[in-house]
Amino acid sequence: MDYSFQICLKNRQILERFINGHTLEQLNKIPKGFNNNLVWNIGHSIATQQLLTYGLSGVKPQIDMDFINTYKKGTRPEKDVSQDDVNSIHKMLFSTLETLEEDYKMGLFSTFKEYTLSTTGGVLSKVEHAIEFNNFHEGLHLGCCIQLSKLVK
Repeated sequence: MDYSFQICLKNRQILERFINGHTLEQLNKIPKGFNNNLVWNIGHSIATQQLLTYGLSGVKPQIDMDFINTYKKGTRPEKDVSQDDVNSIHKMLFSTLETLEEDYKMGLFSTFKEYTLSTTGGVLSKVEHAIEFNNFHEGLHLGCCIQLSKLVK
């Protein structure tokens, strides 16, 4: 699983570039034809990782449920986020991954509720599947960020 955690770290380092390389206004901007923005895609990646790993394992997520409910599947930006919100998201990009890796190595995820993916129809039947699928999912949202970045500058 070390490789899967390394892939997620690399993806999150790229997502961090969007935070560091854009103004607050650009992070919040929703271009015409889109229903979300850069900061939502980054927050969504964090929230989804927590739901796929902790949530499906019956373990309390490591971040606030209000955050998860704001960025989970089926949501969209309801208001602009503040710079404090962006700073918090920036910290969570790495703290959630570090904690997940530590918790995984400690064997915290001993149970797992099987989950059928709406995107691929595949089935996640253990936390390792969730971690690996999460990398695919974050890659999709990285692609969204690349496109959005071109439209908000």
